[in-house]
Amino acid sequence: MHPLEVLVRPVVTEKSTLLQEKDKYVFEIASKANKAQVREAVQLAYNVKVTGVNIVKNRGKMKRFGRRIVRSRDVKKAIVTLQSGDRIRIFEGA
Repeated sequence: MHPLEVLVRPVVTEKSTLLQEKDKYVFEIASKANKAQVREAVQLAYNVKVTGVNIVKNRGKMKRFGRRIVRSRDVKKAIVTLQSGDRIRIFEGA
């Protein structure tokens, strides 16, 4: 898998913005990606030094539409810890 195909999109929520104070950033990643691939992709895309990667899998929720039952998609997220002093500008609104 090419390094830039690993990152799907940045996750910008209230909780993820609070993590930025601790030099942690959250990304939605490809379902087949692992920690080493995420580390390489973030370092390549944003030119920063990654010190740690944690991965979380969220299962899709079941919803009902009348008799039909639909399951939303699974989401895999990575919480990336950067070296102190490094910043990713996309999260600061620039």
